[in-house]
Amino acid sequence: MSKIQRIGIFTSGGDAPGMNAAVRAVVRACIYYKLTPVGIYRGYDGMISGDIKVLDSRSVSNIIQRGGTILKTARSMEFMTPEGRKKAYDNLREFEVDALVAIGGDGTFRGAEVFSNEYGIPVVGLPGTIDNDVNGTDFTIGYDTAVNTACAAIDKVRDTASSHNRLFFIEVMGRDSGMIAMHSSIAAGAEATMIPERPLDIDGLIKLLEIGAVGKKSSSLVVVAEAGKPGRSMEIAKQVSERFAHYDTKVTILGHVQRGGSPTVADRVLASRMGVVAVESLLEGKSGVMIGIVNNQVKFTAFDQATKNVNNFENELLRIAAILSV
Repeated sequence: MSKIQRIGIFTSGGDAPGMNAAVRAVVRACIYYKLTPVGIYRGYDGMISGDIKVLDSRSVSNIIQRGGTILKTARSMEFMTPEGRKKAYDNLREFEVDALVAIGGDGTFRGAEVFSNEYGIPVVGLPGTIDNDVNGTDFTIGYDTAVNTACAAIDKVRDTASSHNRLFFIEVMGRDSGMIAMHSSIAAGAEATMIPERPLDIDGLIKLLEIGAVGKKSSSLVVVAEAGKPGRSMEIAKQVSERFAHYDTKVTILGHVQRGGSPTVADRVLASRMGVVAVESLLEGKSGVMIGIVNNQVKFTAFDQATKNVNNFENELLRIAAILSV
């Protein structure tokens, strides 16, 4: 324990609701264990430029309920170079940072793994991303808030869809993961879901819509995962409208509204729990691992495994969705 006196905290990649709760937990845990928390602003970019300062308990007061991240976030091309990582390490040495807590997604963890291997600095990661697309945890920080935001928006779209006999395609975020789409679709009672894990072609979608039309449904909602290509729903809607004229077809792209807003209780508790464990695991000598929660138990997953073999998609939900869409 005596080897680690200062722990650096940073958020990297896309922001996610609950990141502030995680930062707060790391800072407060550091203070509890008589360590010095050091904030690194704008992720790896700030590490390179020296945008670093010591934090205290007041630095993280009144932030647990705020979306986004007080430490800011950015993507850094320079950190991908050996020269950039050397600058980052030199700045950490200047601020006497002994270990790091990296809050982000797979790109954050890949950078942390390379950096730790090159310079021997202990690093643990917290999964902060709305996409829920890393291996080794049931849920990532920000996912629960994002899916609740998406569901609330879909509920509102349903109101106007049923008033006008319309077919709405609602595009949600998630990059290459269909988790937000699947969960929000079931929760909002959508008629169909289009996700990258189990592709549904246009013919299959039209068959589902025809079943609804025969059943005299006054409206239909199709939730579309962006699958790494925002605006994908526009092309799908165009193809469907050309072949299926039963409904007036509209498109709603929810976009970055899903990344903002006050985090849910689930995200606040998850982030707080992970933040405390992050500090304790560094003191125990752990490094190169992401902290996750699986079946309500803490799990440590090596960075190289956390970014591969994502297997948390629930196939059972596809069966449930099909039954409930009739």
